[in-house]
Order: sequence, then structure tokens, then C-alpha cells
Amino acid sequence: MAQRLADGNVAVALLANTLATGGVLAAVILAFGPISGAHFNPAVTLADALRRGTKWKEVSAYVAAQLGGAIAGVGLANLMFADPIFFASHRARHGWPMLLSEFVATFGLLAVIWGCSRYRSNLTAFAVAAYIVGAYWFTASTSFANPAVTIARTLSDTFAGIAPADAPGFIAAELVGALAATALFAWLWPARLAADAVVIPRRSVLFVCVHNSARSQMAEAFLNQRCPADFVAESAGLEPGTLNPLAVAAMRDVGIDISKNETKSAFDLLKRESRYSYVITVCDETSAERCPIVPGASRRLHWSFPDPAAVQGTWEERLAETGSIRDRIRAKIDAWCAEICDSSAKSA
Repeated sequence: MAQRLADGNVAVALLANTLATGGVLAAVILAFGPISGAHFNPAVTLADALRRGTKWKEVSAYVAAQLGGAIAGVGLANLMFADPIFFASHRARHGWPMLLSEFVATFGLLAVIWGCSRYRSNLTAFAVAAYIVGAYWFTASTSFANPAVTIARTLSDTFAGIAPADAPGFIAAELVGALAATALFAWLWPARLAADAVVIPRRSVLFVCVHNSARSQMAEAFLNQRCPADFVAESAGLEPGTLNPLAVAAMRDVGIDISKNETKSAFDLLKRESRYSYVITVCDETSAERCPIVPGASRRLHWSFPDPAAVQGTWEERLAETGSIRDRIRAKIDAWCAEICDSSAKSA
């Protein structure tokens, strides 16, 4: 669109590309960040794996999705503008100034991500978008900063393209830039570990269901009991109701008293807490669509458990079924803590 409407004015075309990229980048990071971490970039995924933020066994799947998504996106864009679905680019982007530019562009991108992720994670999407908008103009390469994007752009002979012969140099510079930024922040952060322990002593977790009457209350209690040094858990509901006496009785049977707990609104908690490390919905599949999607979380998980309020029968039968649900929740918490907390302790 920029190429066609700019009528040969390269500066206007570049400005249009800049604004489009920055705007959409912020939007998609906000949309997919709570689900997958919004890794659209193999360089970011590899760097995150080096920092133990992404499991190495997941890296190949991330990279495959990134490459597939980038290539499919280029094909779709070409089709929308009545071009061949794929056609090799002839736009030359070679020479050491271009390679240096890609190193600088990717180094800066990873520096922004690592710098924001510790204390300003809720602003990372805006910081990344702002950086890319600026890097379009202060780098000679117009800041691809993404190996998947580089590969995909070889398949479009347009203003944004890159000749296939020039892509390997770009990719190498991008990976070196990402590794350099990651190494720098690995060196910078240890000096602040003492301050980190004071500022962010534990990761916050919000359990959410529809009424905050049973499942989320039990999950909150079990996590606070199981990993008190690593997590601080809260629970809330989309439509807060009253505490389910079956849940109170079932938890009392395992030595935990939740009778004085209050039901809370997820939206009221969000006014007080701007960011949760994890938001975990515990609705069953029949009501999962009613569970709120809470913004500002680093990770969003869904654990499906039946609703004790839907159990039929006598009090004893309903209590037995609620106890079964309780045990499933406790087992899930134990397994999750073993994966998250215990593995972190071994690594340390």
C-alpha cells in the first residue's frame, strides 16, 4: 500500500511502513503475550531459552510457528494486493553497513525486551513497538531484527523485500546481536539480585473462575500452602457469589480453613494489582468461555475442573464429589509447583 500510494517518494513509503509496523506490533504483542509470550522472533526465542525462560524442547515448535506465520503472512499480503502469492525479491541489501545495522537493530530490540521484562513487563509491548518505529529510521537496513521476517521478505519483490542472496548475512547479524544483548543483561542483572529480592520477592498468581465460590478458592489455598516462598496466590470471579459450603467442608477435611474467605471480583483486584505473573482460569469446559481474559499477565493458563455447585445428590454424595475435585486441584498444584519451583531451585 505504501509503495503504491507514495508515488515514488521513498521517505513517505518508509514512514507508512514504520507506522503500520509499530501499531500492529503493539497490538499483537498485547493480544498474544498472555498466551504464548508473543514470541514472533526466533532470535528472541533462542535468547529466552538461553535465559531459561523458554524450554529448549519448545524452541523448535516456536521457530516453526514463527517461520510458518511469517511466510503465510507474506503470501496473504501479496494476494491482497493482486501480486503472485510468492515471488523472489530483487531488492539488494548487502555490504557491511547493512550487516552492522542489523546487528544494532537486533541488539537494541533484545536490550529493550530484557530491560523492560523485569520491572516494566506491562509496558514491553509499547516499548518494543516504539523501538522498532525508531529503528526503521536510525538503521540503514530499516531494522528487520527478525530472522523469520528476513526469510519471509525474500518472497515478496516489493518495497519491503530483500534479495535471497542477502538474507543469510542479515540472519547471522541478527542472531549475533541478540546473543550480545542477552550476554550484556546476564552480566548487568546479577548486580541487582539483592534489590530484586526486595522489590519482587514472590510471583503473583490470580486464580479465576465464574463465581469465586469453590474451585479458585481451593486452588488459592493449596498454592499458598505448597509454595509460600515462591508465589503469593489470590482468587477472584467474573461474577462473585457466595462461598460454597461444600468447598469449606472439603477443605476442612484436609486441614485448611477457608470459611472466613471472601469472594472477590477479578476486576476489583486488577485495579489494585496492575500485573500478575500468572493468571490461571479454573472453569470447566462448559463455562470456560465465561472466564475473563485478564490483561497484564505474563502467562495465562487454563485448568479445567468441574463446578461443585453443579453436583447433584445428597449432602454426603455432593461432599464426596467435591472432595474428588479438591484432590484433583491439589494434585495439579503439586505437579505445577514441582515443575516451576522445584526445577528453579535445582537450577539455582
